[in-house]
Amino acid sequence: MKVDTDVVPLGERAQRNILDHVLAVGDEAETNYLEVKSALDLTATEGVAKVAKFLLGAANRRPQEASRYFHGYAVLVLGAHKDHAVGVARGVEAHELEDRLRPYLGPQFPAFEFGRVGVDGDHEVLFVIAQPPQDGQSIFPCHKSFHAGKGQERLDDGAIYVRGASNTRPARAGEVLALVERARGGKLPINLDVEVLGSISRVERVDEVMERLYEFTEEEFTKPREAPEVSPATALLAQNIWGGSPPASPEDRSNRLESWRREKPAHIETGRTHFMRVALPGAGIQVTSRDRFVAKPHLTITFHDCEAFDYHEPGDADWDKLVEPVIRRQEPYGLGFDPSALRLAHRDYPVDWNNRGNDVEVVLTPESFRPNVPWVSDRDDYVLLARNPQAQTVAVTWALTEDGNNATTTGELKIAAGDLADAADLLKSSFVNDA
Repeated sequence: MKVDTDVVPLGERAQRNILDHVLAVGDEAETNYLEVKSALDLTATEGVAKVAKFLLGAANRRPQEASRYFHGYAVLVLGAHKDHAVGVARGVEAHELEDRLRPYLGPQFPAFEFGRVGVDGDHEVLFVIAQPPQDGQSIFPCHKSFHAGKGQERLDDGAIYVRGASNTRPARAGEVLALVERARGGKLPINLDVEVLGSISRVERVDEVMERLYEFTEEEFTKPREAPEVSPATALLAQNIWGGSPPASPEDRSNRLESWRREKPAHIETGRTHFMRVALPGAGIQVTSRDRFVAKPHLTITFHDCEAFDYHEPGDADWDKLVEPVIRRQEPYGLGFDPSALRLAHRDYPVDWNNRGNDVEVVLTPESFRPNVPWVSDRDDYVLLARNPQAQTVAVTWALTEDGNNATTTGELKIAAGDLADAADLLKSSFVNDA
């Protein structure tokens, strides 16, 4: 069964619904807004420390994130587990438990509520209910240490505890910064500086140069030439390496030429892609969040009227990838592995890019943007190319969402394009030694 999280968990009806959920699923009920303890001695110091740790973690939540469930409240259920409500001993007075908790929570800690559902004459399930966190609240550190045995409960004086997915743990750096922003009265507006590292390239006469290369290749292939004399040993070697006789017959050459011509548009597009990959510099992105911590950002940056290519090292330049041969030489034994084509990214790599229509869309998903600390992507992920070589600037728009915030922040800017390059010059500098 599912628990109704659209209610305020203060009445008996709501608390019985929560208890039924715990009885149905046991420990699986635990979330960042609900914790379950099957048995707890509230007269013992360790039992009190466990309640204090939950309350500290619940008080150090982010308001917008907390508001999604139970209207911001968090609930600790004491005395229940799957299929059975054992309860805790009756007679626990709220003010007595508050007095035991206060040394850990400190004098400024917000009020909390208690609820009870009877089990039998001696036991009851106890509910400890934390108030919704508010913008403007300070951070609530632990005020007293408690160290039980190894692997048992531990609290440290001065530590800041937060609710994780299903437990209470020490805060990480980013979570502390988020709490600092909460103490300032809420999140400041997001102000991002987005810059391109490297350049957005501009190249003219690419199609013209590619077309000329294919014309030259066809001219060379169709030149009359005398077939060389071939020894039996050479013929045998050619059979093993080429998969056929080395001097193709006129009919075979004509058939291969016609096939090559039919595939010419696709070959030109493939060659153009390889050309841009190896001849142009890679680009990266630098993002700086001004005076604001951004948790788990999802930033989509769109470069309008641009296209992108995987960046390859200049040493990967290969003439046969630039211009498809009419008769391609086969690799020995059918092996044709190309290491430059193997471009692997770690599964958690925070950069993804795609060509979307006439635009390039780059998605960044780092762990966080820290205030005034530039976040920088690698500069060998992709090549950015303006579709219009005459464009002096490129329009860029971005949209940002962050963890715990339903708002979308957007921005736009103009980025100066790089110097205009001629495709013929790039061809000479990139492929002259490979042709």
